[in-house]
Amino acid sequence: MEGNERWVEGGLQHPDRDPSRRQFVAQKQEPFGAILSCIDSRVPPELIFDTGLGDLYVMRTGGEAIGPVVTGSVEYGPMTSGTPLVMVLGHQRCGAVEAAYKSIRDGEPLPGNLEAIVDALRPAYEQAVREGGPDPVETMARAQATLTAETLRSNEDLAPLVQEGALAVVGAYYLLDTGKVEVLSGSPS
Repeated sequence: MEGNERWVEGGLQHPDRDPSRRQFVAQKQEPFGAILSCIDSRVPPELIFDTGLGDLYVMRTGGEAIGPVVTGSVEYGPMTSGTPLVMVLGHQRCGAVEAAYKSIRDGEPLPGNLEAIVDALRPAYEQAVREGGPDPVETMARAQATLTAETLRSNEDLAPLVQEGALAVVGAYYLLDTGKVEVLSGSPS
């Protein structure tokens, strides 16, 4: 989270971005984290955590929606190279979450494969409705990050690593206005 503090303060170091780092990671990769975040262009994990080449595995889907391929991609780091941290990163004013919220609320399906994102976000919608609050879309976005992290934490292949203390799976939320990342669930040791 030190890299995010640098991002917020504007004191970026841009680590691990020189030719020697490129040569090192050409031989092997050992990222310290795997981040599942939204496709939103305003939420680039490598920048908001001030990381460099080979530091992160990054998966991006609309609204952090998961399915077998994405789950397998998340599993790759912890299961093959011992990556100790998985973060599911939701964010403020998420367009995918807002579209899914309105689609479910209004009973209006979205076109094409966008409906698959709506289906994946339905549990977060249901939680947001139960919780209530002044901004149901933001509540849903936070719920989506938390629920997805819980799903990954209890995944049959990742759960043993979590129980051993070899892996932390956290839900987090990025504030577009400030650049700050808040941890919602789990603990990034």
